[in-house]
Amino acid sequence: MTSLRLQNHQPILNASDLNQSLSQFDCIVDVRTPAEFELDHIPGAINLPVLENEERILIGTMYKQESPFAAKKLGAVLVAKNIARHIEQHFLNQAHEWRPLVYCWRGGERSGAFTHILQRIGWKPKQLLGGYQAFRRQVIADLEQWAKSCRFHVICGSTGSGKTFLLNTLFKKGAQVLDLEALAVHRGSVLGGLPDQSQPSQKAFETALWDQLRSFDLNRPIWVESESKKVGGLHIPDALMEMIRLGHCYEINASRTGRVGWLMHDYAHLLKNTTELNRLLGLLLSRHGKTQIEEWRTLAHEKQFAELVEGLLAKHYDPSYLGSIERNFANFKNRQCFNLNPINQAEFEILAETLIRESLARPAVIERVFS
Repeated sequence: MTSLRLQNHQPILNASDLNQSLSQFDCIVDVRTPAEFELDHIPGAINLPVLENEERILIGTMYKQESPFAAKKLGAVLVAKNIARHIEQHFLNQAHEWRPLVYCWRGGERSGAFTHILQRIGWKPKQLLGGYQAFRRQVIADLEQWAKSCRFHVICGSTGSGKTFLLNTLFKKGAQVLDLEALAVHRGSVLGGLPDQSQPSQKAFETALWDQLRSFDLNRPIWVESESKKVGGLHIPDALMEMIRLGHCYEINASRTGRVGWLMHDYAHLLKNTTELNRLLGLLLSRHGKTQIEEWRTLAHEKQFAELVEGLLAKHYDPSYLGSIERNFANFKNRQCFNLNPINQAEFEILAETLIRESLARPAVIERVFS
């Protein structure tokens, strides 16, 4: 009697093809645990775990302490139940030509089981070869490769000059904008945390960068803000940071009085929370000393916020900017300078249109005054 064995013809996708193929799928299914998914995942993916957090811990413990066979038996039960539930709750209305992409941690048993069942039903699934780990390696490789082709135009300027608002205005006018602070969920400075929002993981930040860059035409300029190597607690990849620092610079100048008013509006949430403000001011203790920190805390307690912001600009932010911008940005000495007076939306509209025009020619240093 001849023994027959089913051959595995499970359709797979290589991570190197993911950038070009991602839009071809009707759904991206991450079957890892919610904890794994929360740390990072492929953009647009939904989390339908074949093992929940507690279940995966249980199976892993049983595998080590009892036996692999016992763990596989219980694991099969749990995986089958979870896959059945996900299909019933999410996919029963999908047509025959529905094309999902399925992945797990290494592209092994979890995504393989899910993909096999979807395929046997008659859908057109693909399994990501190597799973999330292969995707992660591809993100790192792509960021390094794409960075070399990027033409960055860098918005420079002291704290409070409205650089982020200008980036948003440029985006609305059709420019390609890489808003690092938005992707990092942080405004970049010691006081730059956003209310009720935590920063993503480093891996998720890099995935967001990958997703943004892959949508760009690398033959066109990309506008970015003059950030330091870290945005809050997140590190900008070295290859990307190197190219940003080689970009053509445009410096936005505004009066300190105007910047104080802009910052008081932009950081109104923090000025209302003096407890958090005092905590953050304490992070500057090693640089400015106890006497100065207490002076700033007193201003906060007495709600003399204009004086507080003025002092922070004069003694902390402006010296930091002047000390680092020319040292870190190679083309800052050839920057184009633009003065804003006053700082408001109408001026940013005019400035954005001017910058787009200027970026096409990139002439020598030019100064524009808006009043």
